[in-house]
Amino acid sequence: MHTQTEIMPDKTVAIIGAGPGGLVTARWLAEHGFEPMLFEAARGLGGQWNGANPASGTWADMHTNTSRVMTCFSDLDYPAGTPTYPHLDQVREYLERYATKFDLDRRCRFGTRVKNVERAEDGKWLVQSASADGEKSEIYANVIVATGPQGAPYVPEVPGIEGFTGALGAAHTVQFDGTSRYRGRSVVVAGCSISALEIASALALGGAAEVTATYRRQRYVLPKLITGVPTEHVLFNRAAALAGEIAPPEVLMEQLKALVLKSAGSPDQFGAMEPDANIFAAGVTQAQNFLPSVAEGRIAVKPWLDHIEGKEVHFADGSSVEADAILFGTGYRVSLPWLAADVAAELNVGDQSLDLHGLTFHPGVPGMAFVGQFEMAGPYFPVLELQARWITYNLAGKLPALSREEMEAGVAESRARRERHQPLTLQDAAIMLARHASVEPDLDRWPQLERALLFGPLSAVSFRLDGPDGLEDAPERVRSAAATFGQIRDETFTPEEAGLREMVRSKPAAAA
Repeated sequence: MHTQTEIMPDKTVAIIGAGPGGLVTARWLAEHGFEPMLFEAARGLGGQWNGANPASGTWADMHTNTSRVMTCFSDLDYPAGTPTYPHLDQVREYLERYATKFDLDRRCRFGTRVKNVERAEDGKWLVQSASADGEKSEIYANVIVATGPQGAPYVPEVPGIEGFTGALGAAHTVQFDGTSRYRGRSVVVAGCSISALEIASALALGGAAEVTATYRRQRYVLPKLITGVPTEHVLFNRAAALAGEIAPPEVLMEQLKALVLKSAGSPDQFGAMEPDANIFAAGVTQAQNFLPSVAEGRIAVKPWLDHIEGKEVHFADGSSVEADAILFGTGYRVSLPWLAADVAAELNVGDQSLDLHGLTFHPGVPGMAFVGQFEMAGPYFPVLELQARWITYNLAGKLPALSREEMEAGVAESRARRERHQPLTLQDAAIMLARHASVEPDLDRWPQLERALLFGPLSAVSFRLDGPDGLEDAPERVRSAAATFGQIRDETFTPEEAGLREMVRSKPAAAA
């Protein structure tokens, strides 16, 4: 059946995905006079945080691995009494309250699957979608992709996996639905990501008879809390970002390694494998109970899978275990199946990445931007909001137009970071995006907040002090966020903080 193409007003912006990234982008676009339209394949909002979404990789008793301070946007905090690490349902409820606050529900087309996005005439974009009401073909001046990095589960090839005869079979952790079905069973968990280690820990503490973790490389493993303070509050701060602009990569590597070892020790001290001496090459992950469970013998650690014979799982060191189940926590592939082939080629879309300036724009695809299409160490919510604001301020003409040369340089830097195997961290992404959006706070204007801004959490509200859309209550909320969990109670720098402060404040040109 022929579908007539409708040309949408230029102020109407298509947003693909109604998870956190899509919602916060819609909120800011609406604030500045645009009419966002969110396309969401699931029946409700929330993306990964919507447990009813078939594509969600969450499970019923899952909690966040970032604090409530860092798992929220700048306009809305969690209710009093919310635990340090909110439950899945509490995050979903938070996003629903956020959508209600900014009247976003009416802008969502739930149960609508995007089938095709391609270039149209006059630099616009053709968006074709399908829902229970039929198919639509529309042309938009701007399209925002907010589907996130968890596009399609990635399961590596393992000889014999197709013939695995364990009673509970082999699956990706996206299908994990809790520990109950694994009680009394032998489970192999493959991968060293946060989800893999947290699921291995949950199984070990939830009654599994035997849990074996297997991975190609041992990452350094941080706990969720360091002396009672959420890890991201301690490690991912503004001072670390500013120091990173001064020190060469090899110095950064050693500084990060020293901090991780001081805070969490090395995995081999607990009985896991010894990680690469280069922490950038090894990588860093997070799990509160994984290493203690290894030390207690609840989890056995093995090198990568070699092959599978029936229910016998063989590892690269020649050892084996009989398993009832294999769970692959091996990440995701970038999946943009609806994107026209020529556009995907322009973006250099690969299994794990695509080329973008500032994680957001590409000079070859004007009128299209991305939110949350990256893997990062640290909380996502503050970074998603900064991306949303940067996109909005560009579309609204509040910032100078991006030049092709500037974007090409940004794309080149993105490629260089991947080649250096340098992980993207919260502080690097947040400060970069805040500068692009002209909302990075001026430390000279806020002497009473300097310690909180340098060494406190990079909360979303800390970017509402200066620049467009400042908040009157931002200073007090920044101070409160830094004091939460007893991290920063006054303005007196510790000797270690004072030394780092002097270093980063003595070279303001480094930020240019």
